[in-house]
Amino acid sequence: MIRRLPVYLLLDTSGSMKGEPIQAVNVGIQALVSSLRQDPNALESVYISIITFDREVKEILPLTELSMLQVPHIDTPDSGPTHLGEALAFLNKRFNTDIIKSTPSQKGDWAPLLFIMTDGKPSDLMVFREEVPKIKAKSFGNIVACGAGPKAKAEFLQEITDNVAMLENTDSSTFQQYFKWVSSTVQQGSRSAGVTSNEMELPPPPSEVNIVI
Repeated sequence: MIRRLPVYLLLDTSGSMKGEPIQAVNVGIQALVSSLRQDPNALESVYISIITFDREVKEILPLTELSMLQVPHIDTPDSGPTHLGEALAFLNKRFNTDIIKSTPSQKGDWAPLLFIMTDGKPSDLMVFREEVPKIKAKSFGNIVACGAGPKAKAEFLQEITDNVAMLENTDSSTFQQYFKWVSSTVQQGSRSAGVTSNEMELPPPPSEVNIVI
C-alpha cells in the first residue's frame, strides 16, 4: 500500500479577499495542482484537502488523491468576519478522522503538511486561542502560515507556527510565486517523506515571499 502525504490548505475567503485576491488564489491552486502532477513522487503519495473560512467554515475539497482531484472554484461573500479559530477547530476534527495512523501491521500516513493563508486576523480570537495548542499538538510534518497583503497580522500566525510567510501584495503574480513555493515544499515533502513532526526543511522562498524570523 502506498503511504499518503496529506496536504491541507486552509484559505481565508472573508469579504476582503473578494475580486483580484480570490481570483489569484484560484489561479494559484490550479498551478499548484498542475505542478504537483508532473512530479512522480507527489503523484503517487500526495492527497489534498481545501478548507475555506469566512463567517462559515467549508470543506470544499475533502482529502483527495492528486490524480483524481478536480480543482474546485473558490468564491467569497461580499463581506464578513474571518473565523480562523473555527477553521482550526474543524481541521482538528478532520485530522482525527482523516489521518491513518501506523499500527504494528501497517504503516500509516506520512506526517501531514498544513498551509494556512489569511489577509487579516482571526475575528474569533477566543476560539483561535483554544484551538492553536491542539493544532500544535498534532503530528504535522510542517505548518506554514501565510499573511497576504498589508492588513495581515504576522503575530497571530506566529502563535501557530515559526514558519510565517508575508506577502506584501495580493496580486496574481505574487500569489503565483507563493503557490509555486508551496508546490516546491510539497514536492520536497513527498521526496523526504518519513521525517518526523516539524523536521521538514522548507525550500528557499522567492523574493515575493518574506519569511518572518
